[in-house]
Amino acid sequence: MNTYIVLFRGVNVAGKNILPMKDLARILEENHFKNIQTYIQSGNVVLQSTKNPSSQINSIVQNKFSFKPEILVIGESEFISLINNNPFISKEGKTMHFYFCKSSPKVNEEKLKKLKAKSEEYHIEGNILYLYAPEGIGRSKLVANIESCLGVPATGRNLNTVSKIQSMLKNS
Repeated sequence: MNTYIVLFRGVNVAGKNILPMKDLARILEENHFKNIQTYIQSGNVVLQSTKNPSSQINSIVQNKFSFKPEILVIGESEFISLINNNPFISKEGKTMHFYFCKSSPKVNEEKLKKLKAKSEEYHIEGNILYLYAPEGIGRSKLVANIESCLGVPATGRNLNTVSKIQSMLKNS
């Protein structure tokens, strides 16, 4: 069995794509996934499976909850590597964000630089954009346009959430 991190994009936001984590965990267990752990309603799941669970989870959610979710599935070793490569690891957890990309970004550097606030710093490595946003992301023009800057679907998690997922891996 391999351990995977499943990150849902755009679930439980503004009353759309409702996906109760407790129900999801039960249904995943019924479908033979093991050691399922969820964290907060934004869609963070750690589980074990014999193969990459992406297509199976998409089908399960579509059949049971009537929408097809956008998900990113990351293997445990890749996830740990992404954490270890974080150039902003010393920053406060709520100010440091990981934007996980569905595929290799087709970065529009000019747009990124134009939209980023003076206080914001970013680094792109592989399929991830690391963002340090000391003033928060609520009003960030860069964050509001992140996917158009990256050219691919992406989902963000702050360092606090990523750290919690990392601790969940130790229990899997």
